[in-house]
Amino acid sequence: MRGVRRWYVGTTGPSTALRTGPSTTLRTGRSPLRMPVIPNTVELKMVKKKKVVVAMSGGVDSSVAAGLLLEQGYDVQGASLRMWEGELGPRVCSDHRGAKEIAERLGIPHTLLDLRSQFVETVVKPFAGDYLRGRTPNPCIACNRDFKLGTLLEWAKERGADYVATGHYAKIARSASTEQALLFRGADPSKDQSYFLFALSQDQLSRTLFPLGDMHKSEVREQARRLGLPVADRPESQDICFGDYKALVESFAGEDDSLGGDVVNRSGKVLGRHSGIHNFTIGQRKGLGISAPEPLYVSEIEEQSKRVIVGTKEELDCAGFVVRSLNWLKPLDGSEIEAEVQVRYRSPAIPCVAHPTDDGQCEVRFGHSYPAVTPGQAAVFYLGEQVLGGGWIERAIK
Repeated sequence: MRGVRRWYVGTTGPSTALRTGPSTTLRTGRSPLRMPVIPNTVELKMVKKKKVVVAMSGGVDSSVAAGLLLEQGYDVQGASLRMWEGELGPRVCSDHRGAKEIAERLGIPHTLLDLRSQFVETVVKPFAGDYLRGRTPNPCIACNRDFKLGTLLEWAKERGADYVATGHYAKIARSASTEQALLFRGADPSKDQSYFLFALSQDQLSRTLFPLGDMHKSEVREQARRLGLPVADRPESQDICFGDYKALVESFAGEDDSLGGDVVNRSGKVLGRHSGIHNFTIGQRKGLGISAPEPLYVSEIEEQSKRVIVGTKEELDCAGFVVRSLNWLKPLDGSEIEAEVQVRYRSPAIPCVAHPTDDGQCEVRFGHSYPAVTPGQAAVFYLGEQVLGGGWIERAIK
């Protein structure tokens, strides 16, 4: 076999080398030829890149997330979710046209998923229904769970993707002992979005990447400039994407829905009339349509009677609340949970003790009184920086 060579390539690093070992006999018809046998070798193959679908809104956060993952060696594809039609502006959280331009600049494919009808049924109608019941809902949590990390994740799986990624300011880690995915606050306390992610499942968390979790907003804008992205100074989206939500809510009111009612004090004295309980939230002071010798605040909203009850600032204080539809990201030990709880996105974390009840809810007691606990809002429990889980506030405990 003159002139015949055989190469054995190791796969332990970027360089390759021929390694010696025991030999085997290759019979050629003449004298046997001794050839080296390389132990523990495998066939040389190209390492497959991990594929990730990035939820791209056209804003600076998701654009930088896509750019960073591309630099890290992922096979990146962009996708935008068309869920609500509205004029472009600071309230719009998704600009699919802008997202497509960013994808083209990054050199990655981009897909637009039209989910408008599903979004109305899954997010908009329940949102309007809650307001008509006198509650104050948070639609962004359902949007993250059911669309950005729900429908998009399933779509990505069907196309062989390993992960989805978003521009959320939060962190995911994996427990060394249980292999569970754990959720933590983002490094930037002014931008932390872990509150909006408590409703995710283990499958969603384990297949999700948050590339911005360790960054501050100023760093993200700098990265956008470095990557040459034209969104570095784009204003942030604010509040919900529905725009004039009051008009939206009224459009979902049934013919038999009586929107108006009385504004009363804690003693039941009628102070005025209102045009709909959906115009109010707990703790509201302005726009009550009444005059009084002292500042009054909305302290309770009654769904059946349509009464809006107002009181002094001191009467807003609550000892705790009842929470339902709980989703625990960390398994509970024991029948009592000592933690901190956030009852609105921008509220501080309050020391509390949560007691699970037989009906699957929890009764939560604060370490000290806290004002304006609002039915319909999310209550998210933390242990330090870690998200333990959360649920929806059913009622306040005075």
